Amino acid sequence: MHNWLLPEYVEDILPVEALHIEVTRRQILDLLLTHGYQQVMPPLLEYVESLLSGSGSDMDLQMFKVVDQLSGRMMGLRADMTPQVARIDAHLLNFDGIARLCYVNSVLHTIPSGITQTREPLQIGAELYGHSGLESDLEVQCLMLQCLSVSSISEIHLDLGHVAVFRGLIKGAGISRELENELFSVLQAKDISTLQELCIKLKKNTRDALLLLPELYGDKNILTDAMKWLPDYPIIRTALNELSAVEKELKLVVDRVAFDLADLRGYHYHTGMVFAAYAKGCSNAIALGGRYDEIGKIFGRARPATGFSMDLRELSRLVKPKKYPKGIRAPSEKKNKELEDMIQQLRKAGHIVVMELPGQKNEFLACDRQLVLHDGKWIVKEI
Repeated sequence: MHNWLLPEYVEDILPVEALHIEVTRRQILDLLLTHGYQQVMPPLLEYVESLLSGSGSDMDLQMFKVVDQLSGRMMGLRADMTPQVARIDAHLLNFDGIARLCYVNSVLHTIPSGITQTREPLQIGAELYGHSGLESDLEVQCLMLQCLSVSSISEIHLDLGHVAVFRGLIKGAGISRELENELFSVLQAKDISTLQELCIKLKKNTRDALLLLPELYGDKNILTDAMKWLPDYPIIRTALNELSAVEKELKLVVDRVAFDLADLRGYHYHTGMVFAAYAKGCSNAIALGGRYDEIGKIFGRARPATGFSMDLRELSRLVKPKKYPKGIRAPSEKKNKELEDMIQQLRKAGHIVVMELPGQKNEFLACDRQLVLHDGKWIVKEI
Protein backbone atom coordinates (compact mmCIF):
# COMPACT_ATOMS: atom_id res chain seq x y z
CA MET A 1 0.00 0.00 0.00
CA HIS A 2 1.29 3.46 -0.87
CA ASN A 3 2.11 5.60 2.17
CA TRP A 4 0.60 8.67 0.55
CA LEU A 5 -2.89 7.21 0.20
CA LEU A 6 -5.44 8.94 2.40
CA PRO A 7 -7.69 7.07 4.88
CA GLU A 8 -11.20 6.13 3.78
CA TYR A 9 -13.70 9.02 3.74
CA VAL A 10 -10.89 11.56 4.00
CA GLU A 11 -9.99 13.56 0.91
CA ASP A 12 -8.08 16.53 -0.44
CA ILE A 13 -9.97 19.54 -1.77
CA LEU A 14 -8.60 20.77 -5.09
CA PRO A 15 -8.52 24.42 -6.29
CA VAL A 16 -11.91 24.73 -8.05
CA GLU A 17 -13.88 23.18 -5.18
CA ALA A 18 -11.71 24.88 -2.55
CA LEU A 19 -12.45 28.30 -4.02
CA HIS A 20 -16.15 27.44 -4.27
CA ILE A 21 -16.24 26.44 -0.59
CA GLU A 22 -14.31 29.51 0.46
CA VAL A 23 -16.62 31.89 -1.41
CA THR A 24 -19.63 30.21 0.21
CA ARG A 25 -17.97 30.43 3.62
CA ARG A 26 -17.40 34.17 3.22
CA GLN A 27 -20.94 34.80 2.02
CA ILE A 28 -22.46 32.96 4.99
CA LEU A 29 -20.14 34.58 7.55
CA ASP A 30 -20.88 38.03 6.13
CA LEU A 31 -24.61 37.30 6.40
CA LEU A 32 -24.24 36.13 10.00
CA LEU A 33 -22.18 39.20 10.85
CA THR A 34 -24.86 41.56 9.54
CA HIS A 35 -27.39 39.79 11.79
CA GLY A 36 -25.26 40.41 14.88
CA TYR A 37 -23.61 36.98 15.21
CA GLN A 38 -20.03 37.27 16.46
CA GLN A 39 -17.50 34.70 15.28
CA VAL A 40 -15.57 32.51 17.73
CA MET A 41 -12.78 30.00 17.05
CA PRO A 42 -12.66 27.12 19.56
CA PRO A 43 -9.61 24.80 19.66
CA LEU A 44 -9.46 21.61 17.63
CA LEU A 45 -9.06 19.45 20.73
CA GLU A 46 -9.81 19.69 24.44
CA TYR A 47 -10.66 17.38 27.32
CA VAL A 48 -13.26 14.76 26.45
CA GLU A 49 -15.59 15.67 29.31
CA SER A 50 -16.04 19.18 27.96
CA LEU A 51 -16.71 18.03 24.39
CA LEU A 52 -19.35 15.54 25.54
CA SER A 53 -21.32 18.14 27.49
CA GLY A 54 -25.00 17.37 27.07
CA SER A 55 -24.44 15.46 23.82
CA GLY A 56 -24.95 11.88 25.02
CA SER A 57 -23.27 8.69 23.86
CA ASP A 58 -23.65 9.36 20.13
CA MET A 59 -20.96 12.04 20.22
CA ASP A 60 -18.68 9.78 22.26
CA LEU A 61 -18.73 7.19 19.47
CA GLN A 62 -18.07 9.86 16.82
CA MET A 63 -15.02 11.32 18.57
CA PHE A 64 -11.35 10.53 17.97
CA LYS A 65 -9.48 10.41 21.30
CA VAL A 66 -5.83 10.91 22.23
CA VAL A 67 -3.88 11.03 25.49
CA ASP A 68 -2.52 14.43 26.46
CA GLN A 69 1.22 13.98 26.97
CA LEU A 70 1.32 16.93 29.40
CA SER A 71 -1.49 15.97 31.79
CA GLY A 72 -2.09 12.30 31.07
CA ARG A 73 -5.80 13.04 30.61
CA MET A 74 -7.92 11.90 27.70
CA MET A 75 -8.48 14.54 25.04
CA GLY A 76 -10.85 14.51 22.11
CA LEU A 77 -10.75 15.91 18.58
CA ARG A 78 -14.06 17.74 18.29
CA ALA A 79 -16.86 16.01 16.40
CA ASP A 80 -19.21 18.98 16.87
CA MET A 81 -18.47 22.60 17.75
CA THR A 82 -21.75 23.37 19.55
CA PRO A 83 -20.57 22.18 23.02
CA GLN A 84 -17.44 24.30 22.61
CA VAL A 85 -19.46 27.40 21.78
CA ALA A 86 -21.66 26.72 24.82
CA ARG A 87 -18.53 26.60 26.98
CA ILE A 88 -17.38 29.92 25.53
CA ASP A 89 -20.76 31.50 26.24
CA ALA A 90 -20.83 30.13 29.79
CA HIS A 91 -17.30 30.84 30.97
CA LEU A 92 -15.39 33.18 28.71
CA LEU A 93 -18.08 35.66 27.72
CA ASN A 94 -20.24 35.13 30.83
CA PHE A 95 -22.84 37.55 29.47
CA ASP A 96 -26.26 37.67 31.14
CA GLY A 97 -28.12 39.02 28.12
CA ILE A 98 -28.69 37.53 24.69
CA ALA A 99 -25.52 36.33 22.96
CA ARG A 100 -25.33 35.57 19.24
CA LEU A 101 -22.28 33.53 18.20
CA CYS A 102 -21.17 31.85 14.98
CA TYR A 103 -18.30 29.59 13.95
CA VAL A 104 -16.72 27.75 11.05
CA ASN A 105 -14.00 25.09 11.05
CA SER A 106 -13.31 21.41 10.51
CA VAL A 107 -14.67 18.70 12.78
CA LEU A 108 -13.63 15.05 12.74
CA HIS A 109 -15.80 11.91 12.84
CA THR A 110 -14.62 8.37 13.52
CA ILE A 111 -17.19 7.08 11.02
CA PRO A 112 -19.00 8.94 8.22
CA SER A 113 -22.68 9.76 8.66
CA GLY A 114 -23.40 8.25 5.22
CA ILE A 115 -21.71 6.38 2.39
CA THR A 116 -21.13 9.61 0.47
CA GLN A 117 -20.15 11.70 3.50
CA THR A 118 -16.68 12.79 4.60
CA ARG A 119 -15.17 12.14 8.02
CA GLU A 120 -13.92 15.73 8.06
CA PRO A 121 -16.95 18.01 7.63
CA LEU A 122 -16.35 21.75 7.44
CA GLN A 123 -18.96 22.84 9.97
CA ILE A 124 -20.47 26.30 9.93
CA GLY A 125 -23.25 27.39 12.24
CA ALA A 126 -24.82 29.93 14.55
CA GLU A 127 -26.06 29.80 18.16
CA LEU A 128 -28.36 32.15 20.05
CA TYR A 129 -28.13 32.09 23.88
CA GLY A 130 -30.28 33.72 26.52
CA HIS A 131 -33.80 33.62 25.03
CA SER A 132 -36.39 30.85 25.41
CA GLY A 133 -39.27 32.17 23.29
CA LEU A 134 -40.47 31.20 19.84
CA GLU A 135 -39.02 34.46 18.50
CA SER A 136 -35.47 33.12 18.87
CA ASP A 137 -36.43 29.77 17.31
CA LEU A 138 -37.84 31.63 14.32
CA GLU A 139 -34.82 33.92 14.05
CA VAL A 140 -32.45 30.97 13.89
CA GLN A 141 -34.61 29.00 11.45
CA CYS A 142 -35.04 31.97 9.10
CA LEU A 143 -31.32 32.71 9.33
CA MET A 144 -30.50 29.12 8.37
CA LEU A 145 -32.79 29.42 5.32
CA GLN A 146 -31.06 32.67 4.31
CA CYS A 147 -27.66 31.00 4.63
CA LEU A 148 -28.81 28.25 2.27
CA SER A 149 -30.17 30.86 -0.12
CA VAL A 150 -26.88 32.80 -0.35
CA SER A 151 -25.20 29.43 -0.97
CA SER A 152 -27.37 29.11 -4.12
CA ILE A 153 -29.42 26.26 -2.65
CA SER A 154 -33.01 26.42 -3.91
CA GLU A 155 -36.24 24.41 -3.51
CA ILE A 156 -35.72 23.84 0.20
CA HIS A 157 -37.90 21.43 2.16
CA LEU A 158 -38.02 22.01 5.92
CA ASP A 159 -38.96 19.31 8.44
CA LEU A 160 -40.04 20.40 11.93
CA GLY A 161 -40.29 18.23 15.02
CA HIS A 162 -40.47 18.64 18.78
CA VAL A 163 -38.81 16.28 21.27
CA ALA A 164 -41.32 17.36 23.95
CA VAL A 165 -44.02 15.24 22.27
CA PHE A 166 -42.19 11.96 22.94
CA ARG A 167 -40.84 13.23 26.23
CA GLY A 168 -44.34 14.20 27.34
CA LEU A 169 -45.65 10.70 26.59
CA ILE A 170 -42.82 9.13 28.58
CA LYS A 171 -43.29 11.43 31.55
CA GLY A 172 -47.09 11.25 31.54
CA ALA A 173 -47.07 7.44 31.54
CA GLY A 174 -44.31 7.15 34.14
CA ILE A 175 -42.18 4.98 31.84
CA SER A 176 -38.84 3.81 33.24
CA ARG A 177 -35.53 5.13 31.91
CA GLU A 178 -34.61 1.71 30.57
CA LEU A 179 -37.82 1.36 28.57
CA GLU A 180 -37.55 4.99 27.44
CA ASN A 181 -34.15 4.26 25.90
CA GLU A 182 -35.50 1.16 24.15
CA LEU A 183 -38.49 3.05 22.78
CA PHE A 184 -36.21 5.85 21.62
CA SER A 185 -33.95 3.40 19.75
CA VAL A 186 -36.76 1.62 17.90
CA LEU A 187 -38.46 4.90 16.95
CA GLN A 188 -35.17 6.16 15.55
CA ALA A 189 -34.80 2.94 13.56
CA LYS A 190 -38.48 3.05 12.46
CA ASP A 191 -38.73 -0.54 13.75
CA ILE A 192 -42.51 -0.81 14.04
CA SER A 193 -42.66 -4.52 14.95
CA THR A 194 -40.30 -4.08 17.91
CA LEU A 195 -42.16 -0.93 18.91
CA GLN A 196 -45.38 -2.96 19.05
CA GLU A 197 -43.71 -5.56 21.28
CA LEU A 198 -42.37 -2.93 23.68
CA CYS A 199 -45.79 -1.28 23.98
CA ILE A 200 -47.78 -4.43 24.79
CA LYS A 201 -47.74 -3.94 28.56
CA LEU A 202 -48.38 -0.20 28.49
CA LYS A 203 -51.76 1.43 29.11
CA LYS A 204 -53.93 1.63 26.02
CA ASN A 205 -53.80 5.43 25.59
CA THR A 206 -50.00 5.44 25.91
CA ARG A 207 -49.60 2.42 23.65
CA ASP A 208 -51.85 3.89 20.98
CA ALA A 209 -50.01 7.23 21.14
CA LEU A 210 -46.54 5.69 20.78
CA LEU A 211 -47.66 3.48 17.89
CA LEU A 212 -49.17 6.54 16.20
CA LEU A 213 -46.00 8.65 16.35
CA PRO A 214 -44.29 7.10 13.27
CA GLU A 215 -47.41 7.91 11.24
CA LEU A 216 -47.46 11.55 12.29
CA TYR A 217 -45.43 12.80 9.34
CA GLY A 218 -46.70 15.22 6.71
CA ASP A 219 -48.23 18.65 6.28
CA LYS A 220 -49.92 20.81 8.93
CA ASN A 221 -52.93 18.46 9.02
CA ILE A 222 -50.93 16.01 11.12
CA LEU A 223 -50.86 18.62 13.90
CA THR A 224 -54.66 18.47 13.95
CA ASP A 225 -54.49 14.67 14.09
CA ALA A 226 -51.94 14.84 16.91
CA MET A 227 -54.15 17.21 18.91
CA LYS A 228 -57.05 14.80 18.45
CA TRP A 229 -55.34 11.47 19.14
CA LEU A 230 -52.43 12.13 21.50
CA PRO A 231 -53.02 12.44 25.27
CA ASP A 232 -53.97 15.96 26.33
CA TYR A 233 -50.83 16.58 28.37
CA PRO A 234 -49.88 20.29 28.76
CA ILE A 235 -46.32 19.68 27.53
CA ILE A 236 -47.58 18.02 24.33
CA ARG A 237 -50.27 20.63 23.72
CA THR A 238 -47.68 23.42 24.11
CA ALA A 239 -45.28 21.69 21.71
CA LEU A 240 -47.98 21.27 19.04
CA ASN A 241 -49.08 24.89 19.40
CA GLU A 242 -45.47 26.04 18.97
CA LEU A 243 -45.09 23.97 15.80
CA SER A 244 -48.31 25.42 14.41
CA ALA A 245 -47.23 29.00 15.15
CA VAL A 246 -43.83 28.50 13.51
CA GLU A 247 -45.38 26.89 10.43
CA LYS A 248 -47.53 29.98 9.82
CA GLU A 249 -44.40 32.14 9.74
CA LEU A 250 -42.06 29.84 7.80
CA LYS A 251 -44.48 28.90 5.01
CA LEU A 252 -43.96 32.43 3.69
CA VAL A 253 -40.19 31.98 3.26
CA VAL A 254 -39.61 28.31 2.40
CA ASP A 255 -40.88 26.08 -0.42
CA ARG A 256 -42.38 23.40 1.81
CA VAL A 257 -42.83 22.82 5.54
CA ALA A 258 -43.56 19.34 6.90
CA PHE A 259 -43.71 17.79 10.36
CA ASP A 260 -42.20 14.61 11.79
CA LEU A 261 -43.28 13.97 15.38
CA ALA A 262 -41.20 10.78 15.55
CA ASP A 263 -37.98 12.65 14.71
CA LEU A 264 -35.91 12.12 17.86
CA ARG A 265 -32.57 13.12 16.38
CA GLY A 266 -30.51 14.48 19.23
CA TYR A 267 -33.14 13.45 21.80
CA HIS A 268 -30.55 13.42 24.61
CA TYR A 269 -29.26 16.76 23.38
CA HIS A 270 -32.24 18.84 22.29
CA THR A 271 -34.97 20.06 24.62
CA GLY A 272 -37.55 21.59 22.29
CA MET A 273 -38.19 22.22 18.62
CA VAL A 274 -35.87 20.55 16.11
CA PHE A 275 -35.58 21.17 12.37
CA ALA A 276 -33.86 19.81 9.30
CA ALA A 277 -33.51 21.31 5.82
CA TYR A 278 -33.44 19.22 2.65
CA ALA A 279 -32.59 20.19 -0.92
CA LYS A 280 -33.75 18.75 -4.22
CA GLY A 281 -31.59 15.83 -5.30
CA CYS A 282 -30.13 15.16 -1.84
CA SER A 283 -31.52 12.48 0.49
CA ASN A 284 -29.58 13.66 3.53
CA ALA A 285 -30.37 16.79 5.52
CA ILE A 286 -28.14 19.67 4.44
CA ALA A 287 -28.68 21.68 7.64
CA LEU A 288 -29.77 20.69 11.14
CA GLY A 289 -30.72 22.57 14.25
CA GLY A 290 -32.92 22.89 17.27
CA ARG A 291 -33.32 24.06 20.85
CA TYR A 292 -30.96 22.72 23.54
CA ASP A 293 -31.53 24.64 26.75
CA GLU A 294 -29.56 22.22 28.94
CA ILE A 295 -26.29 22.11 27.01
CA GLY A 296 -24.49 24.60 29.27
CA LYS A 297 -25.56 22.85 32.49
CA ILE A 298 -22.24 21.07 32.94
CA PHE A 299 -20.52 24.46 32.72
CA GLY A 300 -22.76 25.87 35.45
CA ARG A 301 -24.99 27.93 33.13
CA ALA A 302 -27.95 26.07 31.61
CA ARG A 303 -28.96 29.03 29.48
CA PRO A 304 -31.73 28.86 26.88
CA ALA A 305 -30.14 28.16 23.51
CA THR A 306 -31.05 27.41 19.93
CA GLY A 307 -28.95 27.13 16.79
CA PHE A 308 -28.14 25.35 13.55
CA SER A 309 -25.15 23.95 11.69
CA MET A 310 -24.32 22.73 8.19
CA ASP A 311 -21.39 21.19 6.31
CA LEU A 312 -19.86 23.53 3.75
CA ARG A 313 -18.33 20.61 1.87
CA GLU A 314 -21.75 19.01 1.46
CA LEU A 315 -23.27 22.31 0.34
CA SER A 316 -20.56 22.76 -2.29
CA ARG A 317 -21.47 19.44 -3.90
CA LEU A 318 -25.05 20.57 -4.47
CA VAL A 319 -24.09 23.60 -6.56
CA LYS A 320 -21.97 23.36 -9.71
CA PRO A 321 -18.84 25.44 -9.07
CA LYS A 322 -17.78 28.15 -11.46
CA LYS A 323 -14.60 27.70 -13.44
CA TYR A 324 -11.49 28.87 -11.63
CA PRO A 325 -10.99 32.54 -12.57
CA LYS A 326 -8.23 33.30 -15.05
CA GLY A 327 -5.49 35.73 -14.19
CA ILE A 328 -3.35 38.40 -15.83
CA ARG A 329 0.24 37.59 -16.71
CA ALA A 330 2.75 40.26 -15.71
CA PRO A 331 6.36 40.45 -16.96
CA SER A 332 9.16 40.28 -14.44
CA GLU A 333 10.81 43.68 -14.59
CA LYS A 334 12.76 44.88 -11.60
CA LYS A 335 12.39 48.44 -10.32
CA ASN A 336 9.68 49.36 -12.78
CA LYS A 337 7.47 51.60 -10.67
CA GLU A 338 4.80 52.11 -13.34
CA LEU A 339 4.42 48.34 -13.73
CA GLU A 340 4.33 47.80 -9.95
CA ASP A 341 1.65 50.47 -9.53
CA MET A 342 -0.46 48.92 -12.28
CA ILE A 343 -0.19 45.48 -10.68
CA GLN A 344 -1.24 46.87 -7.30
CA GLN A 345 -4.25 48.64 -8.82
CA LEU A 346 -5.37 45.46 -10.58
CA ARG A 347 -5.02 43.34 -7.43
CA LYS A 348 -6.91 45.90 -5.33
CA ALA A 349 -9.71 45.70 -7.89
CA GLY A 350 -9.87 41.94 -7.32
CA HIS A 351 -7.97 40.71 -10.36
CA ILE A 352 -5.50 37.83 -10.22
CA VAL A 353 -2.07 38.97 -11.39
CA VAL A 354 0.64 36.33 -11.82
CA MET A 355 4.27 37.41 -12.10
CA GLU A 356 6.63 35.67 -14.46
CA LEU A 357 9.63 33.96 -12.88
CA PRO A 358 13.12 33.69 -14.38
CA GLY A 359 13.43 30.71 -16.68
CA GLN A 360 9.69 30.08 -16.70
CA LYS A 361 8.28 28.67 -19.91
CA ASN A 362 5.76 30.78 -21.73
CA GLU A 363 2.88 28.62 -20.52
CA PHE A 364 0.30 30.33 -18.31
CA LEU A 365 -2.64 27.96 -18.16
CA ALA A 366 -4.21 30.11 -15.42
CA CYS A 367 -3.98 33.37 -17.41
CA ASP A 368 -6.04 34.62 -20.33
CA ARG A 369 -4.70 38.21 -20.35
CA GLN A 370 -1.32 39.88 -20.07
CA LEU A 371 0.17 43.22 -19.15
CA VAL A 372 1.94 44.80 -22.10
CA LEU A 373 3.63 48.15 -22.60
CA HIS A 374 1.80 50.16 -25.27
CA ASP A 375 2.73 53.74 -26.16
CA GLY A 376 4.56 54.11 -22.86
CA LYS A 377 1.63 52.82 -20.76
CA TRP A 378 0.91 49.42 -19.26
CA ILE A 379 -2.38 47.97 -20.50
CA VAL A 380 -4.20 44.66 -20.14
CA LYS A 381 -4.45 42.70 -23.36
CA GLU A 382 -6.04 39.36 -24.09
CA ILE A 383 -3.63 36.54 -24.79
